Amino acid sequence: MTRPATSGRLLRGLSGIVAGGLVALFVVLLVGWTLTTRTGSAGPGTAMLAGHGLAAAAAVVAQVVADRRRDGVATLCSVGVVAVGLVVLCGFWLF
Repeated sequence: MTRPATSGRLLRGLSGIVAGGLVALFVVLLVGWTLTTRTGSAGPGTAMLAGHGLAAAAAVVAQVVADRRRDGVATLCSVGVVAVGLVVLCGFWLF
């Protein structure tokens, strides 16, 4: 079996970090939503929670595909994970 190019490993590593960050962010939002719902204070809305959950799930699925393949599909999935992370960052947090 041949080793993948360094750029491919770097991209997969970056997308793995982004996917893990999205999952961690979703967990933090879920805990925050649970706490604020119980206390009646303002917190993340249902749309924000659902959007982050769907983004995290899509990123994890794409990352698993990227980790298991060594062709152009792996590169496309890695780029997709980074793109999902950017969309979540820009859509929910910056604008």
